[in-house]
Amino acid sequence: MGNKVLKLSFSTIALCIMVLGTFLNPQMQTIAQESTTKVIIHYQESSDNQRDWNLWVWPENGDGARYEFTGEDSFGKTAEVDLSGIHHKVGFIVRTDSWDKDGGDRWIDTSSGIGEVWVKAGDEKTYTSPPDGEYRDLPSYDHVKVKLHYHRYDQKYDGWNLWMWNPDHEGQRVDFTGEDSFGKVAEFDLDDADGIQKLGFIVRKSVDGNDWSAKDIDHDRFITRFNEDGTAEVWLVQGQESVYQDPGFVDLNPIITQASIDGFNQITLETNVPFSLKDSADSIKLDGAEIEKITPYNAEDGDLLNKVNIFTKENLDLSKSYKITMDGYGEKEVVLGKVIRSKEFDDQFYYDGWLGNHYQKNKTDFTLWAPTASEAHLVVYKDAASNESTEIPMEKGKKGTWTAQLNGDQNGLVYTYKVKIGGVWTEAVDPYVRAATINGDRGVVVNLDKTNPKHWNNHEAKLENPEDAIIYEAHVRDLSISPDSGIEQKGKFLGMTEKNTKGTEGNATGLSYIKKLGVTHVQFLPIFDYNSLDETKLDQPQYNWGYDPKNYNVPEGSYSTDPADPYKRISDLKTMIQALHDNQLRVIMDVVYNHVFNANQSNFQKLVPGYYFRFNDDGTFANGTGVGNDTASERKMMRKFIVDSVSYWAKEYHMDGFRFDLMGIHDTETMNEVRHALNKIDPSIIVLGEGWDLNTPLDPELKADQKNAEDMPGVAHFNDSIRDAIKGSVFDDKDKGFVNGKTGVEEILKQGIEGGIHYPDTMATYRDPEQVINYAEAHDNLTLWDKLQLTNPEADTETLKQMHKLASSILLTSEGIPFIHAGQEFMRTKYGDHNSYQSPDSVNQLDWNRAAEFHSEVDYVRGLIELRKHYQSFRMTTAAAIEKNLHFMDAPDRVVAYSLDAKALHDKAKEIVVIHNANEEGQVVSLPQNAAWHLLVDGQQAGVKTIKVIHGNKVLVPALSTFVLKR
Repeated sequence: MGNKVLKLSFSTIALCIMVLGTFLNPQMQTIAQESTTKVIIHYQESSDNQRDWNLWVWPENGDGARYEFTGEDSFGKTAEVDLSGIHHKVGFIVRTDSWDKDGGDRWIDTSSGIGEVWVKAGDEKTYTSPPDGEYRDLPSYDHVKVKLHYHRYDQKYDGWNLWMWNPDHEGQRVDFTGEDSFGKVAEFDLDDADGIQKLGFIVRKSVDGNDWSAKDIDHDRFITRFNEDGTAEVWLVQGQESVYQDPGFVDLNPIITQASIDGFNQITLETNVPFSLKDSADSIKLDGAEIEKITPYNAEDGDLLNKVNIFTKENLDLSKSYKITMDGYGEKEVVLGKVIRSKEFDDQFYYDGWLGNHYQKNKTDFTLWAPTASEAHLVVYKDAASNESTEIPMEKGKKGTWTAQLNGDQNGLVYTYKVKIGGVWTEAVDPYVRAATINGDRGVVVNLDKTNPKHWNNHEAKLENPEDAIIYEAHVRDLSISPDSGIEQKGKFLGMTEKNTKGTEGNATGLSYIKKLGVTHVQFLPIFDYNSLDETKLDQPQYNWGYDPKNYNVPEGSYSTDPADPYKRISDLKTMIQALHDNQLRVIMDVVYNHVFNANQSNFQKLVPGYYFRFNDDGTFANGTGVGNDTASERKMMRKFIVDSVSYWAKEYHMDGFRFDLMGIHDTETMNEVRHALNKIDPSIIVLGEGWDLNTPLDPELKADQKNAEDMPGVAHFNDSIRDAIKGSVFDDKDKGFVNGKTGVEEILKQGIEGGIHYPDTMATYRDPEQVINYAEAHDNLTLWDKLQLTNPEADTETLKQMHKLASSILLTSEGIPFIHAGQEFMRTKYGDHNSYQSPDSVNQLDWNRAAEFHSEVDYVRGLIELRKHYQSFRMTTAAAIEKNLHFMDAPDRVVAYSLDAKALHDKAKEIVVIHNANEEGQVVSLPQNAAWHLLVDGQQAGVKTIKVIHGNKVLVPALSTFVLKR
């Protein structure tokens, strides 16, 4: 602490005699009523930000409101928000008025009365101190005057004092010399010519011969906030780390703060005020079960503690209600805690049978899994719009199930479930429901056989190997909503069934356009029932990508021609799928099992609270997804739901693939079970997903991310490495890649071209090219065209086109599975919108006039697709084949060249050579043989027909171009 001695002068003020009891005195109550909670939020925007960010702030369990950033410092924007009342936790979102978000829900600990945090653009973490080091010019005082109040629950103050210091200076003892209704008081002045910005302190106990016999809190704490005149007043409480700025935030009333069942015979009890376990154990009573023993929660705790384990003689009935009482602390309802997330719970209650409604013409059976409910009812409504209902008690079945049966033809029946948990009734939609009323607020029983279109069981689109797939990602509404699409059913499933539609320039649109392009699969952004659109107001402008699931097994109503008709949304979707199949196009469904739109409002949480989601140690929802909750796929019934749901879509809707959003939230065993279940239905069904390593409380070795790809054969991952190597990082708008000017990325690009099979295991463990999805753009982030405009603002349009075509050339000639974002082939723009999830149609719609304008570029991509489909050399099916038949060649800087043994792969050629030149001038590249080389791709044209024949063993490749040659 340095070698300078502080100059201290002390005075004591005794304000009043301590009032002992279990309630705050009137003075303290008055202070509490006048308290406010302050939060200070610092936000650092991205360097190229073009958005008007503000804040949505709310107290825990309270309503939110909009707040502006009103200040600025060297870190970024600042906002100071005062909320009336006492709030120990405050939530906030960095967002725009159109609800673009930078991250998800964030929380600030305000238990001391004030909380300050720092947020960086694109960073999910919320920092409680400056993330890049201290930058603030904190005020410095030559003289400070501090008043410190200290309360001990045990009322034993003898020997307790303070050790105070100015950082980097020597410290000194300060005694408590006064008292008030709160506890002991120390009031002191401190002078230091070097300046005082904060004061460190330790509350310690001194006895004869040992000044440091005990510490209240074991580490250093600091007083950091002073008034303009250098004064400060703080409150401290025994055993609590917080340095309170406002006594209203201190609750001295002894209460039981938590009582939760964390094991089948174990309850965790926690109080705000420590107690002697020896003196108080006999006063702890449990209504409904017999206590066997009470032990400290932590083995190292002494007798004075505030958290204990209560063990019961018999296992607790999790469907029963229990109440715990303790002398002087009142009573508390016992809630379900960690027990519901235990292996023992899964083992006892896992149910492998049918769930949901099972329709037959003469009867319908209902089965609900709700093991913690004491009662359950089937609620039958008169009709979709009526609130008139009949409640039918359900019978308790095995493994936590509840069953009911209704005789007769129940086709069209509107229903929900009600469960009684902890004495409270809650109503929810059946998670397994397959049809719903408008906005998905009630379930409906339907005869699915009546929803099938003609020729439904015919499936014309075949797929021999996953590597044969060429995926085209699209949003249902985007494809047809443009006034120039020539499609009648705009924004609907049926819009994709219309044949021979044309734009204003006579160019093909919609289904005909996609078929002509030559892709094999259309991947649709979410088409299940999602929450963000109001289906009763489709005449008003609304848009969303749909990544906010509501009813997983029900099609989205806004894409239906009549969302009020439970049948229509099903039959319209099936009709679209049949039309695509009839045109040799397979269908991939984007599924979002990693989170729900709102955990507390979800059917999962209403029916089995605490089970289906992951939780942090402090009892809050985990948030690796960044949207407020993570589902827990490692739990048996969540895993069963995912596998059952995917299997249902595959069987009932003839889906040909599933794209798992944020797949890294899930566990590898779940993904393997999905793969196994789909193999039984149709092994050609593709499974792909975002294998990102996300911050969720799951063992890293179990995460379904790229690092564990080898543990999930038959599951493909989006290859962000080749994406960033091609164009630059998606997290930095100005960062460049191979096609737009970065040097030194040739080696990582080569690893991507060969299907990622040689990536370091710390990056990805791909063992087969079918595990790799190669892409340059998707619905997320900037389009490739918009990215190029930012990284190369000086480039003219023709140069940008060449860069763009070079990127597409790399993707469509690489090993693995290529993925194209709808419109990428005509260089789609979203006008710089990074995150268009709820932007208007003017931003998101496919611009069919642009498709006509860029018809040469569309033809180029069509030719690359034709080339890929024609030659097996671009679609090798094993890592061994790639290692044997793909050989990189010597090439100049910023050129990647390789040869393919076409003869060995039974192609109609001896050898194929691919050369990608990212230089802004032509480059001479040596060829493997002095021969007649047929040029198939030259950066302007592409296909299977010879453009020209080049004789010799060298070739000049033009700037920003790809050459593909064969001999």
